[in-house]
Amino acid sequence: MLEGGRATFGKTYAAEPDELARQLAEDEAVAEADTLLLTVPNQLGVDYNAHLLRSLVRDVAPALGWR
Repeated sequence: MLEGGRATFGKTYAAEPDELARQLAEDEAVAEADTLLLTVPNQLGVDYNAHLLRSLVRDVAPALGWR
């Protein structure tokens, strides 16, 4: 339960930014969602996760029209 509603976890996406953007753009559930839960692999460390998040913000989000 998240914020009183049932949380459903779906497909896992892991790819290079251009491929990730393409896969997410083709996912109807992602297109309809108002919230996207991102899970980062904490065992890889802060530097890697910072790089991952920068890549999502710089490369993936704009390709999907996200702000």
